[in-house]
Amino acid sequence: MTTVSGSAAPEFVAEQVPLRRWFGVAAVAMGTFAVVTSEQLPVGLLPSVSSALGVSEGTAGLMVTVPGLVASVAAPILPVAIGRMDRRVVLLGLITLMVGADLLSAFAPNFALLLASRFLVGIAIGGFWALAAGIAVRMVPEKFVPQATAIAFGGATAANVLGIPAGTLIGESTDWRIAFGVLGGLGLVVVVALLALLPHLPATQAVHLRTLGQQFRNPVVRAGVLVTFLLVSGHFAAFTFVSPILQNLAGLDKSAVGPALLIFGIAGIIGNFLTGTMASRDVRAALITISAVLATALVLVALVGGTSVIALGLLLVWGLAFGGIPVGVQTWILRAQPESMEAATALNTAMFNLAIALGALFGGLITDNVALSAVLWFGATSSVLAALAVWSTRGAGAASITEA
Repeated sequence: MTTVSGSAAPEFVAEQVPLRRWFGVAAVAMGTFAVVTSEQLPVGLLPSVSSALGVSEGTAGLMVTVPGLVASVAAPILPVAIGRMDRRVVLLGLITLMVGADLLSAFAPNFALLLASRFLVGIAIGGFWALAAGIAVRMVPEKFVPQATAIAFGGATAANVLGIPAGTLIGESTDWRIAFGVLGGLGLVVVVALLALLPHLPATQAVHLRTLGQQFRNPVVRAGVLVTFLLVSGHFAAFTFVSPILQNLAGLDKSAVGPALLIFGIAGIIGNFLTGTMASRDVRAALITISAVLATALVLVALVGGTSVIALGLLLVWGLAFGGIPVGVQTWILRAQPESMEAATALNTAMFNLAIALGALFGGLITDNVALSAVLWFGATSSVLAALAVWSTRGAGAASITEA
């Protein structure tokens, strides 16, 4: 695994990591916060957008599907396309693209142009995620790689805690267009932070298409990307429509959706650290546990979540489970392929975003053609299949995974 190190003794390095390095990792986390918020912001604004632009809520869900599909293609292709370009320059370009796309969303006069802006968001998301995790761990010595990874993923979790609920509250109290405009302004702040805090980061090695394909030779990587797809697609089939679920099934007032998503996000950040702790001891057990908890929470929302109090309690459990998915799966894959970190991360990022897109698409089709509550059963079934996929690798996992 490529990290920043020098000739100093390990004890010296451990005690004197330059503070600027940690600020650089934090700047990357700010970037992940911005791109995840940009990708998922429509989740809390679907009713407002569908009403304002005259489309169904299922159709409005394409605002999540489109960037997810584009990101799933951009994630593996962009590391190949950029060759040995300075990763700092690439990240700056991607965040700048996100800023422009969010501003275009804010001023889009119709749904077609809004979807076009979401296409651009997808390019920024896929490219940034494919590079961000590898860049964060290059900023610190190997001893601190777990902390750097947690901080980088903490940006994504913080997006659920603060970004999406805040965007929902802004959209509900003012207008959904203002929420996108504010996010564009946040992106400019991220550009300044990355410009000021990241050092030049030339590629350690170029990523080729064959390098991506070689990742599938590892049984843990194969299982990891499958688990990512099952958990994330199942979650987003339901979570894309969490606003109508809370309003129509649990009787929650529209003004309470933003605070409810804040509860979900806080639970998610707790779940992120709990899963990180569990994964340091037994990553497979951690993934099986969060899969089972997620399936149980979704089933219970469908069966007994008809009151606001019960629904909010189950939303908290749902957040705890989902918060652990990114760090759990990424830890599993990085331990299996430490020598091909950027390629393995790009592959998992592609699957993560494809799962978001297809999950939102499946959720929209189910909502429009079956029933709103059916998306919860779909998500639960996918989570059970994910747990079985992890369990099936018990021999391969033991043989393939080494401590990071």
